[in-house]
Amino acid sequence: MQFSEFLHPDHILPELSARTKTEVLAELVKPVIAYFPSISLDAVVQILLERERLGSTAIGDGIAIPHGKVEGLDRMVVVVGRSTHGVDFDSVDHKPVHIIALVLAPMSGAGMHLKVLASLARLLRDAGFRQSFLSAPPSQLFALMTSFPLA
Repeated sequence: MQFSEFLHPDHILPELSARTKTEVLAELVKPVIAYFPSISLDAVVQILLERERLGSTAIGDGIAIPHGKVEGLDRMVVVVGRSTHGVDFDSVDHKPVHIIALVLAPMSGAGMHLKVLASLARLLRDAGFRQSFLSAPPSQLFALMTSFPLA
């Protein structure tokens, strides 16, 4: 399986404009709403914030992988954003987050949801990949993200 099964070119945000965790989550959810108009932006952001209250999804090294299960999705969706200025995401290492990979899953199918989360974490923890992603021009970000198989 490839990330391209869950990631659409419109779901790569090369420069996030948001400056807070809540704003970043809303900015990442917006492209999903274009494909699933029956889903409420505010409801999805609330699902993500509830997950964040359990513990930050920022895993260190400038990475966050917010995730949640959403009623009304018929497939898993990944959205990846880049923030050159960095966002405070309550990271375990107390550093700003520069790469945020949002994973939204349907209410069923927990196995695939967990596999995608683990694969994203593994990929984004690779220092070489992070550097490539942070320095790549916007036109290359989708190809970069989809060139790696799900482990």
